[in-house]
Amino acid sequence: THVSTGTHSLRYHYLALSEPGPGLPQFLAVGYVDDQPFIRYDSRVGRAQSQAPWMVLVDTQYWERETQKQRGWEKVQQVEMWTVMGYHNLSSGASGKHSAQRMFGCEIQEDGRSNSFWQFGFNGQDHLSLDLDTLSWVSAHPVALRTKRWWETERCYAQYDKAYLQGLCLTSLRRYLELGGQSLTRTEPPKVQVTWHIGQDGRVTLKCWALGFYPQDISLSWWLRGEELALETEHVETRPSGDGTYQKWAAVQVPAGEESGYTCHVQHPGLNHTLTMTYESPSHPRLIADLVIFSILVTISPVAAVVIWIKKKPSG
Repeated sequence: THVSTGTHSLRYHYLALSEPGPGLPQFLAVGYVDDQPFIRYDSRVGRAQSQAPWMVLVDTQYWERETQKQRGWEKVQQVEMWTVMGYHNLSSGASGKHSAQRMFGCEIQEDGRSNSFWQFGFNGQDHLSLDLDTLSWVSAHPVALRTKRWWETERCYAQYDKAYLQGLCLTSLRRYLELGGQSLTRTEPPKVQVTWHIGQDGRVTLKCWALGFYPQDISLSWWLRGEELALETEHVETRPSGDGTYQKWAAVQVPAGEESGYTCHVQHPGLNHTLTMTYESPSHPRLIADLVIFSILVTISPVAAVVIWIKKKPSG
């Protein structure tokens, strides 16, 4: 483990539901520093709550301010959801359940430059995003043009969002990084192993596993004779391990007997160089046990999780 000076981000995810199911709130807000949730507001509870041990360092006035702020956003998000439903000629009940999502935040890169992002979604699909250079709303759907016209009649909305994202958001991110200390700025390099499986068609699948890494940003790629096999490679989304670290794999099919020519390249903030791995048999028994756990997580996580709609804005 060592301290990272890489990119750090602060982002918020908001979700409003027209008809929340059993055990679900009508409005949910979660704030993240990098990959870690640090604050949560649930309409069933009605107040902001800590999600990280280091948040005990903030005073009671902070929680009062955050509670009032999220109550305001709860009302705004509900109004926006019902308005967009009207644009789609949708109503609750007969037309099913509907949702509105908002994601916004900022990041500080390793070289000191900063980025900001703001997106609004409806029913899990992109709807609008804010172009901070032109202060205009970019529509991702024809119906979103009506929302775009609505918001652009109130230009102060975009001006307020830009001022927050390029000002207070960055200030808050720096403050949270100070509060969180090494729990936020640490890096855990991945444990990497390549496994082998042969199918009924006689083709071999090489799978490159990366386990136990933090933060979650990682690059896994397969190469053959100096060329990246981008189109031939199958990836899974990065998944939490349950212990504060992450797991991921990338697979490629290869002709039997030619496995040694393929290399997996791994890039991660916890590594000071690109790690290259080839298939070696037999595999390490402890790592295989970890792979079994990963497979179980992959199987149960879609059932256990409530998927909110998270579309991360690429850096740059």
